[in-house]
Order: sequence, then C-alpha cells, then structure tokens
Amino acid sequence: MKISNAEYARRRHKLMALMAPNSIAIIPAAQEKLRSRDTEYPFRQDSDFYYLSGFREPQAVLVLIPGREHGEFVMFCREREPAMELWHGSRAGPDGVCDRFGADDAFPVSDIDEILPGLIEGRDRVYYSMGRSAEFDRQIMGWVNSIRSKESTGASPPGEFTDLDHMLHDLRLIKSAAEQKLMRRAGEITAGAHRHIMQHCRPGMFEYELEGELHHQFVRGGARHPAYQSIVGSGANGCTLHYVENSSKLRDGDLVLVDAGCEFEYYAADLTRTFPVNGKFSAEQRAVYDLVLAAHEAAVAQIRPGNHWNQPHDASVRVITAGLLELGLLEGELDELLEAKACQPFYMHRVGHWLGLDVHDVGDYRVGDEWRLLEPGMVMTVEPGIYIAPGNTDVARKWRGIGVRIEDDVLVTAEGCELLTAGAPRSAEEIEATMAA
Repeated sequence: MKISNAEYARRRHKLMALMAPNSIAIIPAAQEKLRSRDTEYPFRQDSDFYYLSGFREPQAVLVLIPGREHGEFVMFCREREPAMELWHGSRAGPDGVCDRFGADDAFPVSDIDEILPGLIEGRDRVYYSMGRSAEFDRQIMGWVNSIRSKESTGASPPGEFTDLDHMLHDLRLIKSAAEQKLMRRAGEITAGAHRHIMQHCRPGMFEYELEGELHHQFVRGGARHPAYQSIVGSGANGCTLHYVENSSKLRDGDLVLVDAGCEFEYYAADLTRTFPVNGKFSAEQRAVYDLVLAAHEAAVAQIRPGNHWNQPHDASVRVITAGLLELGLLEGELDELLEAKACQPFYMHRVGHWLGLDVHDVGDYRVGDEWRLLEPGMVMTVEPGIYIAPGNTDVARKWRGIGVRIEDDVLVTAEGCELLTAGAPRSAEEIEATMAA
C-alpha cells in the first residue's frame, strides 16, 4: 500500500504547469537532527520533498525545470558507498534515483556547487521557500551571487525569487484516491489502538503505560512511528492542551484524555478520546462529555462540499455555549454570550485543522478575505473540547479539573463526509461497554 511512481510524476507535472515560463524550482530534503552527542533522531523526510518524489534519504535536493531539453526532473543525492552502507544501510545513488524514482537526471550531491548554478543561470524566476534552513538559504544565495559576479562576461542571474509554498500546498490539500486509502488505514490503526487501551486501562497504572500500549498497537498495525508526541493526560492533566509528560498515576474516579495518532506511509492520523479510568463516568463527567459529543456531531454535520471552513467551528461554539449555560457554568443570554465569545475560557482552540502528510497539514484556510469552501478530497480534524481548570473558582468544585476532548479525522466526500477514525468508541455508552468488555 504505497503511492505509485506514476502519481509522484503527476504531482510534479501539476506543479510545473503552475510555474512561470523559464523558471526553476528547488526543494531540499530534510536535514538529519542531532538528539544528543553522537545520536540522532530518526530521520523523517521533508513532506514537500516526499510529496514530489517518494524519496526517503537525507542529503538530497530536488530540482524541477519545466521544458528542459534533457529532462525536467533533476535530483542530487548521496553516491553509493559500500563502506558507509555497511554501517547505515543501502543508498539509491544517482543511478537508483533514475531507475527507481523516475528522475530524468541525477548527480552526486557533492557536485551540487558545480552543477546547480548552471541550471539556475539564465532562469527568469527561482521558486524556493526561504527560511526553513539557514544553511541552505546561504547556499542558494551563494550560487546566485556567483552568477551575478559573472554578469560582465554574459552570465544572467535570476531576476525573481518566489515562495513555492502557496502553489505546492494547494496541490497537497486535495488528497488523491491513493492518499485517501493510506489515511483511511492510518485511521483504522489508530482507532484500534485507542480501543485497545480503553480495554487495558486500570486505576494505578501510569500514563506512560497507556502510551506504551498505544505505540505497541501502532507498530503491530504496520505504523512504525506516532505522527506526533502522544498526549496521555489524566485528571487535571487533561486540562493542559499539549500535556506530554505522561508521568502521572491514573486515579480511580478521574478521566484520562488521550490524543495520539500513528503515521502510516508518511500520512498522519490524529485522534482523541476521553474516558473514565475506572470505566464509569461520574454524573459531572458524563454531562461535560455528552456536551462535547453534541458539539462534535454538530460540527461533523456541517462538513460537506460548498460549506466553508469555519462553519463546523461556529456550530461547535454554539452548542458548547448553550450547553455551558444549561449546566450553570455560564450565565446570561445565549446570543450575548456568543457575541462575547464567553465559552473561550473553557473552549480556547478551534474545532480542527487540515490533516495529511503533516499533522497540522498545509493549505490556506482563507482565500482572499473569505473562508475557504470545502471540496471533496480535503481531510480535516474535528476536535471540540471543554477544559475546566482545577483552579477555576468561578465554577462549583464538582466541575473543576474535568477536561474532555473528542477528535476524529474527517474526509470531505462528494456526498458529505466520512469519518476515517470511526472505529474508536465515541459515545459514553460505547466507551463504558468497551471498557467493561
């Protein structure tokens, strides 16, 4: 289950069709990152680079030159080196990049200073996203300055630099059938892992034990890595939006909020479930949980082609504000509370974000001054929440320290939408039944 070379080629051709005549696009690979002293973090390819090539090695540069006589797709990569490959694994090498990844030309990355300036020279425009790598930014400007230094001999430096992100990220926003298949699988693996930890949760365990169970299930499903740092927050820790310490003991009577998703073939899932440590919601926990679930359902109901990006969020805010008013956590008239954004101390984030190769995936949320309209193939999260801080003295003590978030991954379809993470129990009844089993 992978993206085909034919699809990577289609992506490159779509991007080149958007580029100006006589231009060049330059996309560097991700850099290896030092973790401590002489150990490194697991390498993960830059998402833009991967989207256009499928190539997973570091120390590489992808170049697109529409209309180039000798081939439009050029790659610089590491050479084959048996001694290094013995220690660190095989490399594709320039020949392998052409044979296996469809490059028209490939060169050793060690030769880039000699070759790439010649590819840039004479181009009217360079597409490159400045600011991601200070080191590569300096290299780019060094190559351009070397061309400028030869203007008196007839060299022609590029006249314009343009950020590549807008065009490329608009392409990434609409997921192909193959991408949808990978994201559906990521959602299935993640949903199964959440169901598994509900069945294994017990008072007295530590948050990191649930985290370990999650990651074990990800790997068993074929997803080697989590898509982001997993959140396992029990009790008051669930009121910290990005709590990642995961070191507290699970206490009888508390809720535990788990926000974790796997990465499958580079595509992310992002799922949150909140459930009682002992398998039974208290009356107050159930009231807050059911309110968040109602907001979740109202938001999902707004996801269909032609609706705009902010409609799901607006729907969730209205439901949560009305529910907090009914529970006595807010006072006043509903319309006035909505106007004043009175729910923000309890619900301080937006209802979702784009999802894809990155957890917070690329793509504009507005087009001009208008919210973007939803289209088939877009994937977004829906994740309303209510967080009642333990120190909030404006509410009765029985509510304090309750944090609930419910999150699913949603694909916009021609008819409406599809929940990619529907396999994780969502209603309070389903959760209690799953935990009892």
